[in-house]
Amino acid sequence: MMSTLLNSLIPALRSMEICLRDSHHRAVESAKGKYAHMLFNELFEDYSNALRPVEDTDKVLNVTLQITLSQIKDMDERNQILTAYLWIRQSWYDAYLKWDKDKYDGLDSIRIPSNLVWRPDIVLYNKADDDFSEPVNTNVVLRYDGKITWDAPAITKSSCVVDVSYFPFDSQQCNLTFGSWTYNGNQVDIINSLDSGDLSDFVEDVEWEIHGMPAVKNVITYGCCSEPYPDVTFTLILKRKSSFYIFNLLLPCILISFLAPLGFYLPADSGEKVSLGVTVLLALTVFQLMVAEIMPPSENVPLIGKYYIATMTMITASTALTIIIMNVHHCGSEAKPVPQWARVVILDYMSKIFFVYDVGENCTSPQREKEQEHKLEGDDVCPGGDKEVRSQLSNRNDDSDLKEKLNGNLNKSCGVHGEDGRENVNCCSCYKMLIKNIEYIANCVRDHKANRAKGIEWKKVAKVMDRFFMWIFFIMVFFMSVLIIGKAA
Repeated sequence: MMSTLLNSLIPALRSMEICLRDSHHRAVESAKGKYAHMLFNELFEDYSNALRPVEDTDKVLNVTLQITLSQIKDMDERNQILTAYLWIRQSWYDAYLKWDKDKYDGLDSIRIPSNLVWRPDIVLYNKADDDFSEPVNTNVVLRYDGKITWDAPAITKSSCVVDVSYFPFDSQQCNLTFGSWTYNGNQVDIINSLDSGDLSDFVEDVEWEIHGMPAVKNVITYGCCSEPYPDVTFTLILKRKSSFYIFNLLLPCILISFLAPLGFYLPADSGEKVSLGVTVLLALTVFQLMVAEIMPPSENVPLIGKYYIATMTMITASTALTIIIMNVHHCGSEAKPVPQWARVVILDYMSKIFFVYDVGENCTSPQREKEQEHKLEGDDVCPGGDKEVRSQLSNRNDDSDLKEKLNGNLNKSCGVHGEDGRENVNCCSCYKMLIKNIEYIANCVRDHKANRAKGIEWKKVAKVMDRFFMWIFFIMVFFMSVLIIGKAA
């Protein structure tokens, strides 16, 4: 019975204990709130936030500055403006805002609006924003010993000298210079809280890597004033993440530039050699305009811009050479013969180096032509000296020798032999007419083959030149691509 009664009383006792604790906390809080109101009224009864809070006007007031970089919101290379989200912490001692915490029930700190106390006029010297509004009026933490800590967030736009010489593999250094606008170093001195900016709460950026934020204190004497003016400069060291630009600007340009030398490999009769070069040139012009829209209009040409210009120059030269080679290819019978030096250098040596064979050699080989001639020699259509005449016609190297041999054969065939003399005379006249016709046809065929051989030689010269420039431009594109990728490393 007794145990059951005790078990029923335990929850009631616990609830009573909780109620007593809550009432005690409320009493303590109400007591602290009462002392806080009393302290606030006593501190700010005769306080003025217009003057420096020092007992001796010749004494320097030290302000400790700490900058925490939270995020890089934007880097405008064209306008050279860095937009960053910062947490600015300033702390100093106010000689008129002290109290004995034992008199106020151990109250050691209070939080009050920042506009009620004196604040140092520390501003960003290289600010590039049109908005000159007041700092954010966040609360300050006031301690019993007079130390005031003011934490204020700020979105700053600062001027930054952007060097795009190695874009998109560039690194930038942007300065954030903080200092007092009106107080000189004999009145307000700025002290670095840390040797660098705080990056512990930095949000990773998609385009930039942070490699450090060192802080340096400078004391500068301006021409207008003899007093020194201290400032703290935070140097933000940025490294661009180049993957986006490699896959969207650089890699397409490299692939397109490798198409330019292939224009030399196209057959001259296809009619697309010049069109390919012009198309590639227009494509690179579009990429060049995209880069120009991003970069500032400065004298420093970015690395990728230099690559575009070099590639466009190379493609322009390849297109001009293609036009010249096409004119060489279409040299016909009216053209002069191939010079001897070109015959030796291009047709004999360079054609073997670049594996260029005679035009049409695979279709009609010299061996096949010899077989056709032997087949014609084996056919016996006319009696007597006809076979010998035909064999002599096959040799077209010496015209005078051919004519003498044909006349000798004709005299043998046209001899007078008794009753058949009249028939032989008729046969001789037929042979003379036949010889004249054969000579005319042979001369026409000989001239046609000479002109055709001349055109074939010029076509081979053009083909060898195509292969030569194709490899030259391939090597140039390869080395330019290796050079720009080497800059990234």
